[in-house]
Amino acid sequence: MLTEERRNLIVQKVEEKGSVSVQELMELLGASESTIRRDLHELDRKSLLLKVHGGAVAVSGTITSDVMVAEREVLHREIKMEIARYAASLITDDDVVFLDAGTTTGFIPDFLTCTDAVFITNAISHARKLCSMGYQVYMPGGMLKIKTEALIGGQTCQFLGKFHFTKGFFGTNGVTVEEGFTTPDIQEAAVKELALKQSRKRYIVTDSSKFDMISTVRFAGFTDADVITDSGLRTKYRNKENILIYDQK
Repeated sequence: MLTEERRNLIVQKVEEKGSVSVQELMELLGASESTIRRDLHELDRKSLLLKVHGGAVAVSGTITSDVMVAEREVLHREIKMEIARYAASLITDDDVVFLDAGTTTGFIPDFLTCTDAVFITNAISHARKLCSMGYQVYMPGGMLKIKTEALIGGQTCQFLGKFHFTKGFFGTNGVTVEEGFTTPDIQEAAVKELALKQSRKRYIVTDSSKFDMISTVRFAGFTDADVITDSGLRTKYRNKENILIYDQK
């Protein structure tokens, strides 16, 4: 098979599936690992796909920047609220909870039934809402990122590293099996990664539109957390043990 023909087939397969692994391409094209990796490198250089660890994803499925909170709040609003309702039902009075910045996590306080849980959050709006409801709330220092209204940076991580959370609830910009959970900002990713590691039980709360999307920085592997999402999820994800679909419970 000619190089140009093989590379055209790779692009076609990536666009069809959204993401493919090096192993899949080796089996499909009967080519060596080194050949496939060279092909992916060249196709990435030409912006025909995005090369990632272990494979590639379609350019149309990539997220390179954050969107303002006000814009995201209106997207899939009803679905996000139901996901948040399910997440809130998992929180009890004995919990010390990390609540990540994000629009879906921001709805979780609206559905809380516990009274004595303790919350730690890097989101200004989440802290304000929880305080108004009478909960004990801790916030880190750090730099305020305007787009996501999240506190980030070294001071934020230093503060969060002192805690051990019984449960953590996290937002994400992208989800794939190969790349796990991703977000555009390396400093925000660092906060998520640390807080997730400090949590005994970890939950990603996200609507199904984030699946098969990938962003710039990985903060956790796909099996590092359970995922609370909706029934719009593609079939290939439904048999995963860590997927919790709120409206099938």
